[in-house]
Formats: sequence, C-alpha cells, structure tokens
Amino acid sequence: MRPLSPRQADILGIAKHEGRVDVESLAASFQVTPQTIRKDLNELCEAQELQRVHGGAVYASSTANIGYLQRRVLASESKRRIGAAAARLIPSNASLILNIGTTTEQVAHALKSHEGLMVVTNNLNVAMILYDARSVEVVVAGGIMRKSDGGIVDSAAVDFIRQFKSDFAIVGTSAIDEDGWMLDFDYREVRVAQTILRQARKRILVADSMKFSRPAPVKIGHLSEVDVFVTDELPPQAIREICDRNDVQIEVCQLDEDLERVTAPLG
Repeated sequence: MRPLSPRQADILGIAKHEGRVDVESLAASFQVTPQTIRKDLNELCEAQELQRVHGGAVYASSTANIGYLQRRVLASESKRRIGAAAARLIPSNASLILNIGTTTEQVAHALKSHEGLMVVTNNLNVAMILYDARSVEVVVAGGIMRKSDGGIVDSAAVDFIRQFKSDFAIVGTSAIDEDGWMLDFDYREVRVAQTILRQARKRILVADSMKFSRPAPVKIGHLSEVDVFVTDELPPQAIREICDRNDVQIEVCQLDEDLERVTAPLG
C-alpha cells in the first residue's frame, strides 16, 4: 500500500476521533472540491482504513466500537425518527425491555408520554431519561456498570432479566451483515441482548442504515428472530429478502411524515 498523503492522514485522524467523516465538511475544512475528498475516501477505504457510507465514511474497526458519546452524534436525526416510530408501535399499559444503545435512548425519549408502561432496562441512560416520566415505571437491572456507556452487562444482569416476560423487547445492534446476523462488539453485552430477546413476546429491532456497512465480531442473533425492523432507509436487497422470507415487518422512516405510516400499536 502506498503511503497516505498528509491530507489523507489528517482525514483518518478525524475519523478515528469522531467516528465518521462527511464529504462536504471535509471539502470545506481542507478547501478542496468534494470530488477530491471522495477520491481520498475511496483510497482510504481501499486500504481498509475507512468504510464508505452515504455521504462520507466511518472508521473501520471490526473489534472495537466507536465511543458512546461519538455514536450519539452519528446519524442522530435518523435515530430520533427511528425512536419515534418504534415508540408508536408500543401501546399503553404494556411492558417492555430496552437494551444498551444510542438508538434505544431515542426510543426512551419518545416513550415518555405513554401511559401505564413498565420499562425494564440494563441501560442507565434509558433509566435517567424515563425516571421522571409520570406514567412509566422503570426497573433497572443490577450488576456492575460499564463506565464507558452506563451499561450493565454482567451475569447478574442476565439473571435479573430472566425473571421477566415482557410484551415487547426493543433492541439495537452495532452491525447487520448481509446474511442477516445482528452483531455487536462485547460478548457480555451480547449475552444480555440475547436474554432480552428471549424474554419478550414481540421483538423490535431499531437500527439506522449505517449498520449495514459496519463490521462487528459477535453474533446477537438473526433478523429472522425479530418481528419488526425499524430503520431509516430501505435495507439492501439481501436483507429485504431475509425479512420477507421470515415475515419480518420493515418500517422505513426517511422523513418525519413517514412516521404517519406507523400509527397502529402492536397488539
């Protein structure tokens, strides 16, 4: 591989720090054309330093996740729309379990006005979002807190969640491969997510389109195991075929008005 140019090295440094870079911002920052930046990104992707996503690229790592605070700002508007759409699927007076993730946090924000909910979570961020919701009871899994993101991911959390049988599970994932596997980075977190899925009558996956182009090493489960997949863009053909074969409902929320499509809570 040929050495990186100074600009490419700077772009890679920004991607490592921010998690994502976009063409327009880089073009303005380096005072070059978008075409020049696209060429730089393509070469960095060919060198397997970055991975291309719509409008830019993300830092390529299959063994370590992007920092939690950085993930919060990645696709933040898409995550907000996904969260609102998923929340619309939840009726009042229901029980549900939410796992760790910046997208499930957005679901929690959208659930605050619901009536008569019991929400079980191993995500302290979700608990803090919902703690003052007037008609939402919050149950937090016990165990050792992971300081990087407020997640509780040890065996005590698994044992705690096994005590519940909820109406719904709403889970996020770090990556979805073309074979339909939902993937994550921490095997301890995966064990909790797998338990959450098993303890629910209906399972909702929330994931933005960046997850289609990211790698991760540990299997949570397969798309065929969920009932509804809420995302921000139409998934790749292979993913759509998997969902179709397994009766997985896909909800795509590209624009705010698209949320009108998700009006009927799941019963």
